[in-house]
This record gives sequence, structure tokens and C-alpha cells, in this order.
Amino acid sequence: MSPHIVLASSSAGRRELLSRLQIPFSAVSPDVDETAYDNEPPPALAERLARAKAEAVAAEYPQSIVIGSDQVADVDGTAVGKPGSLDAARQQLRAQSGRLVLFHTSVAVAAPDLSESRVALETVKTTFRPLTDAQIEAYIQAEDPTQTAGTLKSEGLGITLLAAVESSDPSTLIGLPLIQLTDLLSERGISLPS
Repeated sequence: MSPHIVLASSSAGRRELLSRLQIPFSAVSPDVDETAYDNEPPPALAERLARAKAEAVAAEYPQSIVIGSDQVADVDGTAVGKPGSLDAARQQLRAQSGRLVLFHTSVAVAAPDLSESRVALETVKTTFRPLTDAQIEAYIQAEDPTQTAGTLKSEGLGITLLAAVESSDPSTLIGLPLIQLTDLLSERGISLPS
């Protein structure tokens, strides 16, 4: 019998990405404080939060394989989180206009046979186009990006804000690195495709 898989996320984008692997799973929203520690580097923040989400839900589902993930945008070594409001989204996009922005996406797998969850990190380099205020306004009015790291919904209209993307896994920028996840699931005996 295959183990029960739980995605520790309330993100519709992550649910859609995980469904691409054609494995049955349920989704549970984790209760995790996403506040960065003082001087915490963006990659470390993404890894810590992915692990915290997986382990929080694993405490509720101890016999399941639990997948947690988190994404942190990084401008010159400073973590850029979810803007939370349209005004903050405008400010983030102005600050990212014409700039290199890294998106660190971490995935963690917690399982009954592990004393500590396994974590993988994938980083995507993006170059934002120079953006006018009119372009920024059109984007945030067309697509609410207030709950996405760095105000970028690359799976939608957000892709038009970018001049270039460098990644070894195209699913990473959307929020769940499926290549890394496939490796982590394989370690737990889940071979894909199945």
C-alpha cells in the first residue's frame, strides 16, 4: 500500500504543481510563523520555512509523507516576502524593475522513518524588465500578486515582467521544485512515474 501523501500548503499553485506528478495527495494549511530571523540569509529562510511547514503538518499526520515548500525572493541578499497589499506590491515591483532577483524555493519531505525532514533548495535567477508605473499598475490590477513572494506570479501575467529566467527546473519559479521533489520522494520509495 502506498503511503498517504500530504502537501503542507494552502497554495493553489503548489497543489496544481504536485498534481502534475499524478500521485494522490491531500493538502493541509500549516500554521507557521514566516517571520525572518535577524540577518537570516534568504536561502536559509526558505529552507527553514519549508522544513517548519512539513514538520508542523507531520505532527498532525505522523504516518504520512508530508511535503512542505517555501519561496523567498532575494534582492541583493535581502529577503523580499509577500507584499500583502497593493501599495507594497507597487513598491516591490519598482524596487525590482530592471534588476536581478533570485527566487529561492525550498522543498522539504517529512516521513515516519526520518528523524529530521530532508530538504532541497533550488534557486532561479530572474531579470526584471525596466517597468513603468503604468505597467506595474496594469499588472497588479489584472492579477492580485499580494500573496506571492516578490510580487511575481510567473505562471500568469507576471511572466511579462521578466526579461530572462535561468533555472534547472521550470516548476521552481511557480513555487515547488518538482525535479528535487521527485528525488526526495524516490528516497522514500516512491518511484515516479508510477
